Amino acid sequence: MIRENQQLFNVLNVLFDILVLIASTLFLNSSIATRIIGFNFKFNFETFLTFLIILIPTYISLYYVFSLYTPQRTNKSIFSEASTIGQVNLIEFVILSAVTFTEILVLPENFLIFFFVLNFLFAVIERAIIRYFLRLMRSRGFNIKYVLIIGAGEVGEKLVDTINQNSYLGYKVIGFLDDNIKEPVNDVEIIGTVNDLEKILTSNQIIDRVILSIAPRHYKTIESLMFTCEKNGVRADIVPDYYRYLTTHPNIELLDDIPLISARYLPLDIFYNSLIKRIFDVIFVICVSIVISPLLFVVAIIIKTTSPGPIIYKQERVGEGGKVFEIYKFRSMYSDNEYIDDKHWTKKNDPRITPVGKIIRKFSIDELPQFYNILKGDMSLIGPRPERPYLVNKFKESVPKYMIKHHVRPGMTGWAQINGYRGNTSIVKRIEYDIYYVENWTMFLDIRIFFKTLPALINDKNAY
Repeated sequence: MIRENQQLFNVLNVLFDILVLIASTLFLNSSIATRIIGFNFKFNFETFLTFLIILIPTYISLYYVFSLYTPQRTNKSIFSEASTIGQVNLIEFVILSAVTFTEILVLPENFLIFFFVLNFLFAVIERAIIRYFLRLMRSRGFNIKYVLIIGAGEVGEKLVDTINQNSYLGYKVIGFLDDNIKEPVNDVEIIGTVNDLEKILTSNQIIDRVILSIAPRHYKTIESLMFTCEKNGVRADIVPDYYRYLTTHPNIELLDDIPLISARYLPLDIFYNSLIKRIFDVIFVICVSIVISPLLFVVAIIIKTTSPGPIIYKQERVGEGGKVFEIYKFRSMYSDNEYIDDKHWTKKNDPRITPVGKIIRKFSIDELPQFYNILKGDMSLIGPRPERPYLVNKFKESVPKYMIKHHVRPGMTGWAQINGYRGNTSIVKRIEYDIYYVENWTMFLDIRIFFKTLPALINDKNAY
């Protein structure tokens, strides 16, 4: 028997989302919002109704497109949907801006900006409350799904450990089926052999899910077991014994009718993700460059007048896809001395560094010419720091998974840097943070890194 309530839950989710949209609109159209925000967004009932008629269908449709109505049981964070909700709000903002531009709908000035900020906050809180409530119910024994595992070997044992350690999943293992192991595994009984599946499914109506944790080489057995589960209306899942080679977010795509499992999920391989990131980079760099242009001019003059040599220093770095590009920096070292060495990191009290160089390196002012690299498309504002070709060739042989960082554009600052791994620090730990960024990128992670970069620069003991 299938104990799925997802359709009912989806209906409730849609209703809650519609209520959030209406609540956001009503709040901004109230006198309370006028007093708090200082803007008068009040408009007539006809405009209010037209706005909702356009907003609700498009908004709910985008939620479906972005898979916000699919089960979220396995997500650890109750805020796991926040990034996707933000993307939906951004696209909806563009849609409604186009509608107002054509004057099909006339709204008060700045209304859409305040609406989508408010709606994003309300929607995230709404989803978080729902997730928290469901987890609370599961932890108290409600909404539990009963699982039968076929195969009590290493993979099956690991599976039971994971389920037991994550009660929020709402799964309870009722037993194993195994032909060779007879003793309980992690206090879970062996209730039969593989051939007993048909009998157990027809006699036991509380099994919601069967998980196959047997080697793919037994494909004939797997085919028979899948057929038995489908015949009895029970969901069947497969945990391949090569799961250890996959990341937490493997990507599955179809080559005609053949599924391809990508071992590593890369959010920035998705076009609209990379487009959003690129647009943000270009707009940010243009705006900030205009603001700080006096600083750039002053630094250039000081460098030129305090030591001989060029103002801008160029150096080869390895970027996205292993492509070599020239990175630009304000020169912070003497241009002609015996200490120039592209094969080692800068060390504390490095004699190559000029007095002015010590100051601009301390606060990363020497990195500002990399805005040009960002405009060219060699770099991004946020991403793993690019390294010199010599060091890349060295580390790719000695540091596991080192080259994964080159799946995305390098950045001026990154997840590793704000966590203390800048300059002459552990390359292994730095790569761990870089890989986390590559696999878990969201626009909100970029924003978080950006706002943590300034205090990190001021307090960074590895900046020299």
